[in-house]
Amino acid sequence: MKHYNYIFSGTGLAALLTVYEMSLSSYFKEKTILLIDIEAKKTNDRTWCFWDETHLFDAIVSKKWDKISFITSSENKKWGISPYSYKMIKGIDFYEYIFNLIRQNPNITFLKDEVLYFEDLDNQCKVTTKSSTFSSDILFNSILKPEIVTSQKKYPLLQQHFIGWFIKSKEPVFDSDTATFMDFSVKQNNNTRFMYLLPFSKNEALLEYTLFSKKLLKKEEYEQEIKNYIQKIGITAYEILEKEQGNIPMTSFPFWEQNTNSIVHIGSAGGWTKASTGYTFKKAYKKAKNLVQLLQKKDIDFSNQKGLVKDKFWYYDLLFIDVLYQNNEMGAQLFSDLFQSGNPKLIFKFLDEETTFFEDLQVIWNCPKTPFLKALLSRLIQ
Repeated sequence: MKHYNYIFSGTGLAALLTVYEMSLSSYFKEKTILLIDIEAKKTNDRTWCFWDETHLFDAIVSKKWDKISFITSSENKKWGISPYSYKMIKGIDFYEYIFNLIRQNPNITFLKDEVLYFEDLDNQCKVTTKSSTFSSDILFNSILKPEIVTSQKKYPLLQQHFIGWFIKSKEPVFDSDTATFMDFSVKQNNNTRFMYLLPFSKNEALLEYTLFSKKLLKKEEYEQEIKNYIQKIGITAYEILEKEQGNIPMTSFPFWEQNTNSIVHIGSAGGWTKASTGYTFKKAYKKAKNLVQLLQKKDIDFSNQKGLVKDKFWYYDLLFIDVLYQNNEMGAQLFSDLFQSGNPKLIFKFLDEETTFFEDLQVIWNCPKTPFLKALLSRLIQ
């Protein structure tokens, strides 16, 4: 078996952000790194959005918005979000950026292959693919096995699932300066359903019909709701430029408890997704930086969850998912109450898990008390 210091199973966002951080540190220049994926990452298969007050990946940001809106059946709120900007990165731009960097590092190798299984051999990991077998000091696995979550009941699982259309319309109906986070004016049908709208010009935008729910829909249902919304906002003629779809797990399941000294789960498989919202990019970036810093220390016991402890934000998300799982129709109210403060900058800071406890209370106080108290009591007596 050929041996590597580090092997990555899957080259999604978490893996590529981790390799990016490794490439910035001289510590890893002499370390051998192998990335294995069945896909070569040559297509624009997704977009990532995040709010930011720095210059994070500005070189590949395709669009920024300085205003956001939040819409319900009875109101339309709009805010300026300075010093934040809401940014979008196309998947293909991110892949090309990271792989160009990888090609400049001879110690990093990409292999197009399928990982069949891996096993912990105490002091190293054995990785078996369709074509070969490798060993490594540490394997970083980002391939999620849903049965790990679905086979238990302690930590509920919701899905954030969506289909999006990039369209070009005949009518100039879009406000290109304002990103619509959530438009809850669409029919809820006893779920949490909303339209997510990112305009690129007066005539071009991404529209995503999105649900936070237990079950997925048929493709035709998502697309019919997009058609209804397009008609609702006054568009009579348009062309579809591109489509995307996704399904993000929303759960506080402690994935890191599956870690060993030689197998570390990352990305959605490691709980790197923000459970209450599904936002991934910013949290994965922070997790990747933290992981790379830990790797440079001696005697790190990943099976003991160092650096991966359950903090207050993990508990907030746990209760939020508990409430939404039991009361899936409450999503519109919960998010409306969250944005009721009229202070999106505080909400961004809260969702980025950077607030003080006093600031937490300012946000949490707007949420309905009864369902969260019930969820808290239920957790305390478990």
